[in-house]
Amino acid sequence: MAIVLFDAHNRENFFPFTATKAIAALRFGICTIQERWQMLLGQTVYIQTANYLQDLYPTVADNEQIWIDASVIPTTQLIQQIQSLQPFEAIVDEVGLIAGNVLITDSFFDINNYNNFFKKTQQISHVERLKNPQQLFVQNESFIQNDFTLITHNRISQTIDTSNKVIHPENIFIEAGANVQHAILNASTGSIYIGKNTTIMEGSIIRGPFAMCENAVVKMGTKIYGATTLGKNVVAGGEIKNSIISDNSNKAHDGYLGDSVIGEWCNIGAGTSNSNIKNTAGAVTLWNQTSQRFEDAGMKCGVMMGDYTRVAINSSINTGSVFGVCCNIFGAGLLPKFIPHFSWGNTPYSFDKAIQHIQNWKRLKGATLSEFEIKMLKAIFEKTA
Repeated sequence: MAIVLFDAHNRENFFPFTATKAIAALRFGICTIQERWQMLLGQTVYIQTANYLQDLYPTVADNEQIWIDASVIPTTQLIQQIQSLQPFEAIVDEVGLIAGNVLITDSFFDINNYNNFFKKTQQISHVERLKNPQQLFVQNESFIQNDFTLITHNRISQTIDTSNKVIHPENIFIEAGANVQHAILNASTGSIYIGKNTTIMEGSIIRGPFAMCENAVVKMGTKIYGATTLGKNVVAGGEIKNSIISDNSNKAHDGYLGDSVIGEWCNIGAGTSNSNIKNTAGAVTLWNQTSQRFEDAGMKCGVMMGDYTRVAINSSINTGSVFGVCCNIFGAGLLPKFIPHFSWGNTPYSFDKAIQHIQNWKRLKGATLSEFEIKMLKAIFEKTA
């Protein structure tokens, strides 16, 4: 039986990140949503998303499938309920379908009309779902802690080099190939996970909870405090607090990043900082793509930066900013709070130029744009235009 994580009607609420990826591909804590479910269920998990994104993900061949709302936060009890589902049974709540066991034959499963596919539905309550992108950094501490327990269960950490200053080493796990020397690692406030083949350079100060995924680099003298996640191949420097930097992105130099989520293949120039609290200490507002207006985002919120976006050196990012996909951002003073997809400063970014520049950035990390990625970006560009 195959497991499929599907994007429900709320996928637009995670703008700008779900413009270029399925909800299940979002990384927070240590894992992506897909990786987390795979570990919990002990099997391969597939992704179903918007049509223009589907080519980015392998399709499933099995006829019998359990479909699970990718925005649902798994618990032990919920997993047991999902695994006990019989064919044509579903679990629902006041929001909609949580999970259902469906046989895929001649017709494709339609999540918008899921009642047509099930003979029996069980109504449950108190199921927690992700609702917006700022929730990723707000709850990142608990996600790091839960993922740390899941990943390190019955495993032994690599030995911590004696050159490091360590507080609560029992809360630190270092994977094979990691190089950590002459750093301060304080796990008294939360677990510290250091992934495979990573590097933490000398003089860095890290306070948990903290997660660093495979091949990431923390440069000399960096200051990081929880709850922060560095994705795969990330380069980090300066001062970072309670933020998520997604795979292959760089915030490599001095400057402050706080209460923020940075997409994949982004670059933040030297000296750039963001504001995460208003001078009035009032409520921060954040652009909501679904409602097409700014909405309350709490007391602290930095920047939500879409994939493939770069910000020039010495830029000042306003409190509660949203930057779209494929932007080259620069300008004097505080930057605008909302910058749409494919922006070059305050003018449109030509598609061919944007693709060429992304290719240039990808080459720096030994990668290249796939045909599927170009097709996906073209769909976003045409919709934006």
